[in-house]
Amino acid sequence: MVTGNLSKDVETRLKDFFSEIVYPKDMAKTIREVNYALSLCVMRKCETLEFDLKNVDDNFYWLNRLAEVLDPYLEID
Repeated sequence: MVTGNLSKDVETRLKDFFSEIVYPKDMAKTIREVNYALSLCVMRKCETLEFDLKNVDDNFYWLNRLAEVLDPYLEID
């Protein structure tokens, strides 16, 4: 994982991406749907996954974090 501040160029490209191309709520919804499908597939030992997901816990966690950044769904008021 990379930590630290993003360069101005990266910040600009991310802002453009999420303001002109993709809506953050739609992206968060898609990420959550993919996480759900991935989790089900791993739990059922789905045969369509021909590769070994060694870090599925980490992948699931970071995708959820990204979805929460885009659209805070689990945020407690």
